[in-house]
Amino acid sequence: MSEIDPITGLPKELGVWEELVKEEQRIKIKTVKRKFGKLTTLIGGLNKKDVNIKDIAKKLKSKLACGGTAKDDTIELQGDHAKRAKEELIKLGFAESTIQIEK
Repeated sequence: MSEIDPITGLPKELGVWEELVKEEQRIKIKTVKRKFGKLTTLIGGLNKKDVNIKDIAKKLKSKLACGGTAKDDTIELQGDHAKRAKEELIKLGFAESTIQIEK
């Protein structure tokens, strides 16, 4: 007999909880200028209790071919990757309507 998720009441194998959590995130992407004129893309609004921020940062760094880190509830990517980061987050299962690019 499969385990039942106490929150959704559905079998854990379905993985429905992860999809629901991804749709509820309010993600904000912005580009800031750091020391010596370097651009950094910041992705915030992710709840680290619901999603694995380090795993998402690793996937984004790989897809965007850049360096970066995951600090607290924010992912920092080296360079200006706002538009491409939004596209990759959509491919990872986040809803397009919940991702906002700030200037």
